[in-house]
Amino acid sequence: MRNLYLPNKYNNILKLLKDFRNGSEKSFIRAGENRALNLFRSMANRVPAYKDFLKKHKLNPEKIKNIKDFSNVPLLDKDNYLRKYPIEKLCWDGEYQRKSWEIAATSGSTGVPFYFPREDSQNYQYAATAELYLLNNFDIDKKTTLYVNCFALGVWIGGLYTYEAVRILSSRGHYPITLINPGLNKVEILKSVKNLGYLYDQVIIGGYPPFVKDVIDEGLEAGIKWSNYNLGIIFSAEGFSEEFRKHISKKAGIKNSVLRTLNHYGTVDQGTIAHETPLSILLRKISLQKPAFFNSIFTDDISHLPTLAQYDPELFYFEEFHGGVVCSSYSGLPLVRYDLKDHGGVLTYEEMVNRCNSNGINIDKEISRAKIDGRTWKLPFVYVYERKDMSVTLSGANVYPENVKRALQNRSLSQFYSGKFTMLVHNDAKQDQYLEINIEMKHGLPRPNKSLIKMTEKIITGTLLKENSEFRIIYQEKKKKVSPRLKFWTYGNGKYFSGGGKQKWSVKSTDKK
Repeated sequence: MRNLYLPNKYNNILKLLKDFRNGSEKSFIRAGENRALNLFRSMANRVPAYKDFLKKHKLNPEKIKNIKDFSNVPLLDKDNYLRKYPIEKLCWDGEYQRKSWEIAATSGSTGVPFYFPREDSQNYQYAATAELYLLNNFDIDKKTTLYVNCFALGVWIGGLYTYEAVRILSSRGHYPITLINPGLNKVEILKSVKNLGYLYDQVIIGGYPPFVKDVIDEGLEAGIKWSNYNLGIIFSAEGFSEEFRKHISKKAGIKNSVLRTLNHYGTVDQGTIAHETPLSILLRKISLQKPAFFNSIFTDDISHLPTLAQYDPELFYFEEFHGGVVCSSYSGLPLVRYDLKDHGGVLTYEEMVNRCNSNGINIDKEISRAKIDGRTWKLPFVYVYERKDMSVTLSGANVYPENVKRALQNRSLSQFYSGKFTMLVHNDAKQDQYLEINIEMKHGLPRPNKSLIKMTEKIITGTLLKENSEFRIIYQEKKKKVSPRLKFWTYGNGKYFSGGGKQKWSVKSTDKK
């Protein structure tokens, strides 16, 4: 049976990898446009919910003849589409019960959980994507590899999606790759590295950024010398700063973090839709050193550093729409012009090269200096910021987790704290708002003394003042009233730090009005 999820070009991964490195971006984009149009037409004919959706929006699908017309197709999201129709109406031909599915669920952090069915064909889709970057970055065809899957196992997409993908690609490509699935069990993760890692040319750890940091830190405490294992790290689920990448890489003994770390951009709705590449990481690093270049790419305040990734438009067709990104793809529930609710944008490879040139950046020299020659892809870029709902609002100012993350990564603080925290805004007895930050100590360390508390307060406040213009304005007016109030918790305390993988960086206040 034809695999709707994968274009024919994915039948030959090695040729496709060569094409990504040397081919024509315009041909990739044209193929993506054609596939997005075909997806729209197929959904209009075969998905009962989408037929009804278009009817209610008074759109005749026959009038959508080209990619310019496609931009007039109304956006889909969870509220106006997925939650409006029974799940069987959202499937191809209304068939749900007759098919075999794996089910993944949203975390519920932004609303009521939604259950997404996934066909085996979608596992093959991610397997092909993973095969490409594992070949490009980690040479899995040449090196024996132990992949330690540290994503949460269960109803969440990360762990089982990774398991299925690595299992598929290893058998299809006959690569010498071994998979172990300890999930969020840190004891088993460290045991597997200690007892098996020495048998392989490299060890790859996949997991959520704050959780991987815990694993690296606790491994060092347990006497593991990470540099002995030629480590690679694959992150997912949230963005992080280049300081975080540098910090993790140093502790893990990773010499070339541009090549041996990467972050996914994915959703439970559509799976892994883009990922960092050596080129995108390099450009992100350069942008931090050159503000004019940064502004030419992202056109936003430098305090909000987005994840910059590349993607194949024939698999996932991205569009920039009113400062956000929408995506069309053949996913378990097919989705066209689906609003990801993420702030960000899209750039072609050609546009990126032009902006490098106009800012005096010789990209070929930078690629050579970063030792990633022959590993860069001529594919478009998508960039996304942390979701707006991860911020808290303090006296009208948005305070983002990213600012506090960077403060805790300060060299003076990182030796004491795990890097995890939870922000809340409360009202005091006078109904003045204040920012509370709950901070987790490092494993085995007690709560801080007065001098460390004072230094922590100073560094966090200083970082907010430096990076967050909204906070700076209210601080000039209210000073102490809006200064962060810090609470410290021992490692793994269940109130805010259960060790369950994804960290909840912010919680909406439970204060009663």
